[in-house]
Amino acid sequence: MTENTAEPMKKNTKLIDIVKLVVFLGIGFFFVYWFLLKLDAQQKDAIWQSFREANYLWVAAVMACILLAHFVRALRWQLLYKPMDIKPNLNNTFGAVIVTYMANLAFPRLGEVLRCALLKTSDDIAVEKSLGTVVTERCFDVLAFGVVVLIGMLAMYGQAKEWLFSALAEKLQSLPSLTTMAVGLLAVLVAVALLYRLLRKRMLKYAFFAKIDSLIQGTLSGLISIFHLGFVNSLLFLVYSALIYFLYIAGGVIILQAFPETMGLGFGAAFVLYLFGSVGMTFSQGGLGLYPVLVWQALSIYGIGQSVGLAAGWLLWSSQQVIVILVGLAYLAYFALVKKKNNI
Repeated sequence: MTENTAEPMKKNTKLIDIVKLVVFLGIGFFFVYWFLLKLDAQQKDAIWQSFREANYLWVAAVMACILLAHFVRALRWQLLYKPMDIKPNLNNTFGAVIVTYMANLAFPRLGEVLRCALLKTSDDIAVEKSLGTVVTERCFDVLAFGVVVLIGMLAMYGQAKEWLFSALAEKLQSLPSLTTMAVGLLAVLVAVALLYRLLRKRMLKYAFFAKIDSLIQGTLSGLISIFHLGFVNSLLFLVYSALIYFLYIAGGVIILQAFPETMGLGFGAAFVLYLFGSVGMTFSQGGLGLYPVLVWQALSIYGIGQSVGLAAGWLLWSSQQVIVILVGLAYLAYFALVKKKNNI
C-alpha cells in the first residue's frame, strides 16, 4: 500500500470514529433530554430531594470499589506478558488501564491504543506486543460478559425472575421451562458450529465471510493463548476475571445502601442492576443518559419509585465516571513526566 492510498484510508477511519462518537453521544443526550422532558416539576423536586438525602459515604465506597476493579484488571493484564518474559511496572500498568477507560469516554477504542503507547513510554514495551495482549484480553471479556448475561437471564433473582417471565408471557402464549430453553440454546450453538465447520472452506472465497472468519479465528486464538500461561497463571487469570465482575456488581450493592428505600435490597438486585446498566453502557457513549434510566427500570422491578431509582442510577453512573476521570487525568500528568524524564 502506497502513502497516497494510506492517507485517505486514515482520514476515512478518523471520520468513521467521529461519526460513531457523535451518534453514541447523541443517543446519550437524547435520553437525558427525553426523560427530563417527561418529568414534571414535582418529580424533579423528588429526584433532587433523593440526591440530598443520599449517604455520600457510600458513593465514595463505590469509587473505591471501581478503582479496585481496575487495579485487578491491571494485575490480570500483567499475566499476559509472562509468556513474552516481560514484566511491566504495576503502577504503570494500572495507570494505563485507568487512562484507557477515561479515553474511551471520548472515543471508543482510543484507550486501547493509548494504553499500549503509554507502556511503550514508561516501560519501553513494543506497542505491537501490547496490542496482542489487549486483543486477547478483549476477546476474553466479550466471551465472559456473554456468559455473565446468559447466567443472569437464566438465574434472575427473586422479583426480577417474576418480572422477566411475566414480560415474556405477554409475548408468548406458552413459555418453555428454563431447562428447555437452555438445551435449545445449546443445540442451536452446536448446529451453528457444525455448519460453520462444514461450509467454512467453501465460503472463504467471499470477502465478507473471510473477514468474519478472520475475526472468529483471531478471537479463538486469543482465548486459547490464555491457557498457554501455565496452570497457575491461567487459573489466576480466571480468578482475576471473576473478581472484576464481582467488584462491578459489588458497586451496585454499595450504592443501594445510599438510600433508605433501597437498603434492604441485596446482591441479587445489584446483579440485575449490572445487567441493565451494561446495556446502557453498550448503546450510549459511556452510558450517558441511558445508564441511569435503565438502573431506574431495574429498581422499579423491586418496587422502587422513579425519584429514588433515577437518583441511584445517576449516582452509580457518575461515581464510576468521576473517579476514572480524576485518576486518569492524574496519571496522564504522571506519564507526561515519565516521558520527559526518559527523553532527557
